[in-house]
Formats: sequence, C-alpha cells, structure tokens
Amino acid sequence: MQYRQLGRTGLRVSTFTLGTMGFGGTGWASPVGKIDVAGAREQIAIARDAGVNLIDTADVYSNGLSEEILGEALGDSRDDVLIATKVRMPMGDGPNDAGLSRHHIIRGAEASLRRLGTDYIDLYQVHEWDGQTPLEETLTALDDLVRSGKVRYIGCSNYSAWHMVKALGIADARQLERFASTQVFYSLANRDIEAEIVPAALDQGVGILVWSPLAGGLVSGKYRRGVTAPEGSRHLSEWSEPPIYDEDKLYDSIEVAVKIGESHNVSAAQVSLAYIAQKPGITSLIVGARTTEQLRDNLAAANLELTADEVKALDDASGDNLRYPYWHQRNTSTDRLSAADLSHISNYL
Repeated sequence: MQYRQLGRTGLRVSTFTLGTMGFGGTGWASPVGKIDVAGAREQIAIARDAGVNLIDTADVYSNGLSEEILGEALGDSRDDVLIATKVRMPMGDGPNDAGLSRHHIIRGAEASLRRLGTDYIDLYQVHEWDGQTPLEETLTALDDLVRSGKVRYIGCSNYSAWHMVKALGIADARQLERFASTQVFYSLANRDIEAEIVPAALDQGVGILVWSPLAGGLVSGKYRRGVTAPEGSRHLSEWSEPPIYDEDKLYDSIEVAVKIGESHNVSAAQVSLAYIAQKPGITSLIVGARTTEQLRDNLAAANLELTADEVKALDDASGDNLRYPYWHQRNTSTDRLSAADLSHISNYL
C-alpha cells in the first residue's frame, strides 16, 4: 500500500480507502450491502491488514446507521484510523434538515460525533453543492469546527471545478480553513473529471478522493457484451449513477480491462482500479464491497502497476473527444501549458 499526501496538508492517506455505504444497508443503500457490526469488524480488519488507514462514511448512509456501525466496530481502535464523514443531505423532514447552513453543518457534526462515538472527525466533507447558502456561511462554520478541535481537515464532494475554486478563493481571502480534498466520481465508465476538476485540483493543491471507481461494479468484468451477469447483479438498465450514454464504448472498455487482467492473472476489477489509481492528481480510491472476497480482490489492486501501453489502451477505449477550449489550446499553446493543463491535454497529443 502506498500513502499519498492529502492535498497541501501533511496528512498521509492510503491509496485505497474503505467505503462504508453498505454498513447497515437500509433504504436506498440496501443494494450496496447489508453489513452488520460483525461484518464491519471483518471488513475493517481486512482493510487494515492491507494497509488502509482511511475509512469513509456519511451521515446520510442508512440515515446514520453506517456511522453507528462504524463507531461500534472500531471501538477502542478508533485512534488507529482516519475517519471521513459528510454533511449536506436531508437528515429529516424539517426545512433546516438539509443544506450547508451554519445551523445544519454544526448540528450535523455534533450528531456524527455522537453516532461515531468519537470526539473528533479527521476529514469532514460537504457532501454536495448548496447554491442557496452563501459560501461564507458554510466556510466559517467549517472553520469554527476545525478551530474547536472537533474536525481536523475539511473537504468538498460532488463540486464542479468552479464551485471548488470559488470556495478556495473565499477561504484564502478570509484566512479560513481551505478544502484539503474533493471527493468525486471517476471510473473507466466515466472520465468527466479529467477536463476541469483534475486540473483545478492539481493547480490548487487539493487531493482527489474517488467514489465508486468501479461504477458500482459496472466495470468489474462481470458485465460484458453478450454475457449474462451473475445472479443477484444489478443490470445495466438499472444504473442511474453513472448514466451510461454509450453502451458500446463501455463494453469495449471492459473488454480491454478483461484482456489486460488476463495478462496479469488478475481480475478486470483490479485493472479498472489500478488504472484510476495511476491517473494524475488521484490521492485515494474509495472501495466498498458486499463480500469479503470482493473487498480482498479490490484491495489487491494496490499492488498492480499497469504499463504505459496498458494505460493508453484503456484511455483509447474509454475516452471522449477533446472538447473546446482544450483542442484549441492543444493546437496553439502547448509551449506554455502547465502540469495541471497537461494532465488532460497530454492524453490527446
């Protein structure tokens, strides 16, 4: 397991993070897994044995049950790991039970601390954009939590590049705690973040945590053109995150991952994970699993190094056309592009 700096901070996190959406697994989270305390302890032990030091959860996962199970499963070993959780989504039916107001953030943090059975959160992330609350209100509330010692680092999740950069600008101008990380969706099935979010994160020194790097199992190798998926699997037509606009390209990408996996004697899932882990700016991939076998296989990807030719084959199979203004910059400005610019444009040179 490698450890990478979280943005500009001195904190080192493992390149793989244990995801806990399946802890509890009630309501909309039930397809992800229904893992109880005993199962959580087993998954945590497997992850820690593999070198994982970061565990990611959220208040909205099973309406707080994921945090409760995580806290109980960790017990006295809480200080041996880093805990990341989130706030923003609805936690009740009231008018102030969602969003990024000072009211909801502070109340959410206090509730998460109680459920987790801890007195501090290592990484507190705003789970989604709130376009109706001033960023100054959100950021000062987060800054207060850091200064109080209840939170050690803050991050954003599902922010566009301009949302993130605007927040960083306000934080810098007002000398408030700045986002150390952004948690975003990125996988072989969808590489949207490469155009704007990755360059912005590299330029601003923000770490990138990746949620659902296997696209909910979509690029694990069990879904292939003309092949019936295993019993109990979610069908492609049932996927809403990510939306799939080009099934042929998706299946072509999976076939490349399967072929590369066969050459290394590993699963296509490991290839898909290693591919994302080797991309510019990536700090850690969040992996969760319904079974211990899936978890062990996913974490084994930490030991897989793809060749430049293998990465290019996956790039070619899964990539989109270079969009404006990037094709114009490629055609006219390659003599004056930064490393952040080239993180995206170099794929098309």
